[in-house]
Amino acid sequence: MTMDRDRPAERVAEHHARGRGLTRIGYPIEVRPATVSGIDWVTPRMLRLTLTGDEIAGLHSYVADDHVKLVFPLADGTRNDPVPAEGQMLEWRRPHPPTRTYTIRRFDRAAREIDLDFVVHDAGLASDWARAATVGAEAVIAGPPGAKAFAHTHRHYVLAVDTTGLPAVARWLEEADWLADAGAGVDVLIDHDDAEETTYPLPERDGVRLRWLDRARGSRLGEELRALDVPEDTFVLGAGEAEDLKQVRAWVSEHGYAASITGYWKRGVAGLDD
Repeated sequence: MTMDRDRPAERVAEHHARGRGLTRIGYPIEVRPATVSGIDWVTPRMLRLTLTGDEIAGLHSYVADDHVKLVFPLADGTRNDPVPAEGQMLEWRRPHPPTRTYTIRRFDRAAREIDLDFVVHDAGLASDWARAATVGAEAVIAGPPGAKAFAHTHRHYVLAVDTTGLPAVARWLEEADWLADAGAGVDVLIDHDDAEETTYPLPERDGVRLRWLDRARGSRLGEELRALDVPEDTFVLGAGEAEDLKQVRAWVSEHGYAASITGYWKRGVAGLDD
């Protein structure tokens, strides 16, 4: 089935204002060159790269967990980047280039910039690239492919994530000027592996309850969700390690809440796409 990719900004805004639950809205998908213009350690374990380029002005991103793929060279150092195809999509040619998916933390159309936050770990294609990046380094980004837009009409929101979901939570809070007028409450639950991760800067808003959960003995998201007292009209955003999110999915299913739950990564699996 061909997805409608026309007028995404208007359609996302309409769903935010008058919709219910979750809807998928396609964006025109393009591949864009960019360069690294800024490097900032936002925590000792999270590195932020600012990417800039003239073609970023045409990028579509209207939802907090929108993502792009970083496209890397093939193993021999040559590139086989995707190319534009019919239907406002991309053609991924063989051999398929390595890619990794990252949430857009910030998009500034006027400045032609996006920020991507990288959880830095011992080894990994994107983590190694990010740590080695210098200002002026070249990058290729594909997408975003579209929005998983959820309405601004619910009485309550629960954001249940681990640290890989922090960019989406931070952007959502930053852009949620509508919350006060809506009178909606928010619970934010964040699994973390180290106290250093709790220094990640999150915007403060009235009516938002934030809890950091030490994951040293396993995810506590399910335990904390079961202790919540929230209204029936609650929307749940879940993002993080795929197995840990099974607890979130079970809680959502038990109560029948509207939700958007995405496994950003899975222990032992490189480049997971949920």
